[in-house]
Parts: sequence; structure tokens; C-alpha cells
Amino acid sequence: MISSPLIPSSILLLLNVDDGDTVTDFMAQERERGITIQSAAVTFDWKGYRINLIDTPGHVDFTLEVERCLRVLDGAVAVFDASAGVEAQTLTVWRQADKHKIPRICFLNKMDKTGASFNYAVESIREKLKAKPLLLQLPIGEGKTFKGVVDVVSKEKLLWNPNSDDGKDFERKPLLEMSDPELLKEITEARNALIEQVADLDDEFADLVLGEFSENFDLLPAEKLQTAVHRVTLAQTAVPVLCGSALKNKGVQPLLDAITMYLPSPEERNYEFLQWYKGDLCALAFKVLHDKQRGPLVFLRIYSGMIKPQLAIHNINGNCTERISRLLLPFADQHVEIPSLTAGNIALTVGLKHTATGDTIVSSKSSALAACRRAEREGEKKHRQNNEAERLLLAGVEIPEPVFFCIIEPPSVAKQPDLDHALKCLQREDPSLKVKLDPDSGQTILCGMGELHIEIIHDRIKREYGLETYLGPLQVAYRETILNSVRATDTLDRTLGDRRHLVTVELEAKSLETSSLLPVIEYAASVAKDLSQASREAIENGLHSACLQGPLLGSPIQDVAITLHSLVIHPGTSTTMISACVSRCLQKALKKADKQILEPLMNLEVTVPGDYLSPVLADLAQRRGNIQEIQTRQDNKVVIGFVPLAEIMGYSTVLRTLTSGSATFALELSNYQAMNPQDQSTLLSQRSGLS
Repeated sequence: MISSPLIPSSILLLLNVDDGDTVTDFMAQERERGITIQSAAVTFDWKGYRINLIDTPGHVDFTLEVERCLRVLDGAVAVFDASAGVEAQTLTVWRQADKHKIPRICFLNKMDKTGASFNYAVESIREKLKAKPLLLQLPIGEGKTFKGVVDVVSKEKLLWNPNSDDGKDFERKPLLEMSDPELLKEITEARNALIEQVADLDDEFADLVLGEFSENFDLLPAEKLQTAVHRVTLAQTAVPVLCGSALKNKGVQPLLDAITMYLPSPEERNYEFLQWYKGDLCALAFKVLHDKQRGPLVFLRIYSGMIKPQLAIHNINGNCTERISRLLLPFADQHVEIPSLTAGNIALTVGLKHTATGDTIVSSKSSALAACRRAEREGEKKHRQNNEAERLLLAGVEIPEPVFFCIIEPPSVAKQPDLDHALKCLQREDPSLKVKLDPDSGQTILCGMGELHIEIIHDRIKREYGLETYLGPLQVAYRETILNSVRATDTLDRTLGDRRHLVTVELEAKSLETSSLLPVIEYAASVAKDLSQASREAIENGLHSACLQGPLLGSPIQDVAITLHSLVIHPGTSTTMISACVSRCLQKALKKADKQILEPLMNLEVTVPGDYLSPVLADLAQRRGNIQEIQTRQDNKVVIGFVPLAEIMGYSTVLRTLTSGSATFALELSNYQAMNPQDQSTLLSQRSGLS
């Protein structure tokens, strides 16, 4: 059996992140900052099992890295700071794991940190994540007194040698009445509570407990309880909780045992699409890296079949065939060449020039067509309406819209092609990075998920591509909408060569009640009946392009419905002219409408010592912050609220000054909200250079 759980966390369990030398944090920026920026894969064996581990970022700017890795996981370990419990970004990642239905284990890390509290962390998992924690371990001591853990299932204590830095030196002893009477009593109660909890969630285990062991739970074998916990974890009705300290590797060995014992192997994950491939190759490309020597490196999760070097593969999304030149097993930035790799593994391939994140890879076009026919037959049997063939494409990842943008310029015009190449490579690696050209100035605009995201991209261009680029001031990605209903008519009449192109359009634009990034397009009955597919596509292209630049700030338009009331097209008119006329007509309508700027509103969570609470609240009030609640977390206060993104730029420096470096904060995009008239007119004045 191959166990293939992958660990989404911002700290690698096997090595010390505090020294900045974590194996999976191999980028220079990661080692300098002591954080994970890019996900990295590590393959290793543990007690006869193959484990593929992926270490992912915890910072909100790199949420997409977590999303695309969760897509290919069989199981996950969520790592918590035992002194903080569930934090803002924990909730985001937990929701992502829920979406992909990933079975999880919780690991309460930093049990040796001052302020660590096992009970507080468990309670926060129960309350904030609405999960049912199964306590498989209890700590022996907390903070400076932490020296080991007790295995609740087997009633054994694990004590680490305090003089051992690598955590290899520890002893496992059974709890005895003579030496540990109080601890044994506490663990017996905890084990009985665990048995009752699992019995409530698993009928098979409940029958066993009530039948053979109802008189004395102590007689219940540990293996039976472990099997039941495994079933409950796979059903995602509860989450096993373990604890330790990754800094000294205390508790890491039992965590690895728990991964192989409780998380699913690839065979235990039921992927519906596999039945259509009948053992043929099916894989998902979930990450692309650029290597100066080898070119693009594509990470593949193999769901069925086998991959070998020199194998020709078919990309369903790109409808192209490519050849894998070399096959590597990933170990962070160290890669071992291998002759083949089977289902359940993570492969690193060299030679795929056109494959991008989210592409589905199969052995050949004929294999895809055969799977398609099987899917269609299955659909006919079940009388399904949807197109089963479409489900051959493995779900890719949803790419969030960027909230920050800035101008990036090369050191000289001669270096512009080098900058374009660097940005193209970085975009292929990181789909959340968007690059566009300003149509007026011709400057390159960089769009990203946050200040840190853009700062890292700028740093990588300098280090990896040797370009000293200039970065303009960060600007907020506003959006625009309209508040009323407006009509407009436009005619485009142009003769090119001996052809006359004539289009007359009448349309209406109105505001939508519900939020929609793309315009909702409707056609009057008189227009719809005679409209060809080519004309319809031309109209929609024109409307979408008009919505890319609003009349106030040139920001994208959202929450707009457009109705085409009249369309007259002269015979021989090209689709390009139709698009241009429709686009110009909509721009005319938008200019006449009552316009509204929408600004990104952020969820903010500030953790601050009680002594500094007042200055932090006063500062947030000046930033148009809206405080929702103030919670108590141990000796700290946690301020939760909303604040406009425009007001929070450079906040980390200000917060550090206000609290003498003792506070931390987390940000996450909540939604876009309408600016009040005063703030809107101030912004427009700033943009037009009047203030």
C-alpha cells in the first residue's frame, strides 16, 4: 500500500524553520524571511510507506499556492501554533480543504513555547472550525516544562531526551499504576471519552464496543480503536489531534505514524473519473517551475497508470501531444532521476513546454476518446443531462482576482524583451500574478495579491533574471459600477477597400442587485431570433472589452446587466466592426450613467497585548476601520473587523511602532464595497492631480 498524504502547512515538520534552513524553503526570499512562499514537494519513506509531502505557504498573499496543492492531496496535516490556536489564515485554508473534501489531522505545534495551551488550542478548533477534535495525545507539561506526550490510544508515554536537538533520542514507556497513578487515571478517562466519541460517529465500532467491551473499555485493543479512528477521519466527521514541537522534532515521529495510520492511501480515495481510464495514464499538472538549465519543470499528480522518461503524453486542455524527456523525484530543490513512477505519486517532469497549471494529462488522444465514450455510456445509463465527457477534465484551480497593481519598468528600453520573458516565466509559475499593458502609456502593469506578493516578484526578477527593475508606487485595484439604467445608440459606418461596414446598435445598461464580475448580457426577442453565432460572439467580445475600463478610473466594470434592444448589420460587415461598434456604444452609455467606485474591503485580525489595545483601536478608527468584535486570547486581545485596502498599505510598519513590535496582523479580501461620496471625490481629485 502506498500512503500518499501531503502536508499543507507553513512549517515543515522534519526540520527547523527557526534557523531559516528548512529543506522545503529553498528560495533565498524564504530563508531570509523564515516563511514559505512557494509550495515544495518532498518524497520520503517511513516504516515501509511512501509519503509525498507538500509544504505550502501560510501567508494570505500566497493562498493560490495552497489551493492548487490541496487539489492533488489525499490527506492533510493542519499545523497550529499551540499558543494562538486557530488564526485568521487557518480558517481560509480549512475552508479550502473542506471544498476539496480532504481528510485531516491537526498538529498542535510549539508546545514548548511560552504561553502554549493545549486546551485553548483544542477549544479554538472546536469553536472556530466547527470540527470535532479526537484527542489521541495529551502533552506532558506545557511551555518550558514540555517534555513529551502521552499516547491516549495505547496508554504509553513518550519522553524526549532534553539534551537531544534532533529529537531522535526518546523513550516509549507504558503507563503504570505504581509510577504514574495520577497520569494513568487522567489518560484512562481521556481514552474512555475518546472511545465514546468514536462510537457515536462510527456504527461498526459502536456495535463492537457495546457487544464485547461494554463492561470494561480497558480491554478494547488499540488496533480496533485505531481502525475506527481511521474510518472516522476518512468520513471527515472528526479530526485526530496530536501535539509536539517541530523545533526539536518532539512529537514528529508519532505524527508520521499517525499519517500512515489515519490518513487515506491513494486506493482509499474514490475518484469517479478513474473508472473511465481503466488503468491508463491520468494525471493533473498542478505546478510549473522554471529551471535555468532544464527549462520548465512540471509537477504532476498521477491518479492512474504509469509515467516513464521519453513517454509521449496528450494534454486534453491544450489538445496537444508532448514528450517527457526526464522523470525526477522531487526533494525540495534536489531532484533524483528515476526510471518510472506509478499512481499515487508526485512526479516532476522535464520537457513539457506547453503544459500549464490545471491541465489534465493522459497517455494519448485515443485513450482520452476511449475514456470519453465510457463516460458517455455511463451518462446514458444514469440518464444524466450534463456532458459526462467534460468531466474527463480534472478540475483546475480558481484563480482569485488581484487587489494590488503597480507599474514595472526595465532599466533601459533594450532590456524590455528580457523583462517580458521573466514575467512570462513567472506568470506560468504563479497564475495569480497578472501582467497587462497600459493602453495609454504603453507601460507594463504588474497585478498581484498583496504587498508581499509584489515585493517577492520584484526580488525574484532581480535575483533570478539579473534585472534591476523600477517598481512604481503600489495602487489599489478599484472597480466601478453604475447606479441607474441608461440607453445609448451608436452607428459605425466605415469603408475599407471596396467593402462597406455598417452597424447600428441600441442597448441599455443597468445595475445588478447581485454581484457579478462579468456583465450579464441579454437580447431583445427581435434581436435574438436573427443573430448568427459569429455575430453573438462578436457582440459579447465587444461588451466584455468595454467593461475592462470604466469611465471614472479606467478600472473594470462589474455588477452590470446589458440588454441589446436593436442591432442592424449591413451585409458584408466584419465581426471586428460589430465588436467595435458595440464596445463604443456601451462606453457611451456608461459615461452617461451615475457612476460608483467600489473599493476592496479587507477582513483584518490584529493580535495585540492588552496594554497596547487603545492606540491600535484609535489608529484603526482613523483608517476607516469597522471593528466587529474584540476577543481575548490568553494574555492578548484579538481585534476583528473590516478596513478598506487603501487605508492599510504600510500598516505593518505603523503597527510595529505603535506596539513596540509585539503585535501581529492578518489580512484577507472580504468583498468590494461602494465608497461614500466624499471619499470617492477625494480619490478622483488625487487621480486627476487636483490635490
